[in-house]
Amino acid sequence: MNKIFSYLAFPIAIVVLLALDIALKMWAVENLMGAPSRSVLPGILGLTYFENTGVAFGIGAGQAWGQWVFSGLKIVIIAGLTWFYYKRIPGSEESHKSWLIRIPLILIVAGGLGNLVDRLTLGYVRDMLMFEFINFPIFNLADVYVVVGCFFMMFVTLFVVKEF
Repeated sequence: MNKIFSYLAFPIAIVVLLALDIALKMWAVENLMGAPSRSVLPGILGLTYFENTGVAFGIGAGQAWGQWVFSGLKIVIIAGLTWFYYKRIPGSEESHKSWLIRIPLILIVAGGLGNLVDRLTLGYVRDMLMFEFINFPIFNLADVYVVVGCFFMMFVTLFVVKEF
């Protein structure tokens, strides 16, 4: 893979994923706030609007110190993952393997930034997705990025690219 592409892919992908997350959150505010829940896939996935003041899955809701501590921690993690993306991943000599690490890093950073933007600008995170088949916290697209990225990273580091 071209080295310039490797460097530019990170910020471009982050901006695109962040824009999708923000667009969905804006749509949720306009179409779901104050409205009853909607079923998208009956019995599986629904939409509802929720302002999450907690840090993760609603834990610590209403406690301002938790939001600031969690936001600071998130900034440190995002900075660390960005450093790792640019400094620790092999370049073009192992491009297929390096992209198996780069993609989940992009997802995790984009998701972290999506919720961090909400938390720092609004004081809460806008959630709108809910599973209808289990009692699970309401979540958003940024949460999906982080979870998918983490599982992808675990799979890749355990079974594919063991030298990281």
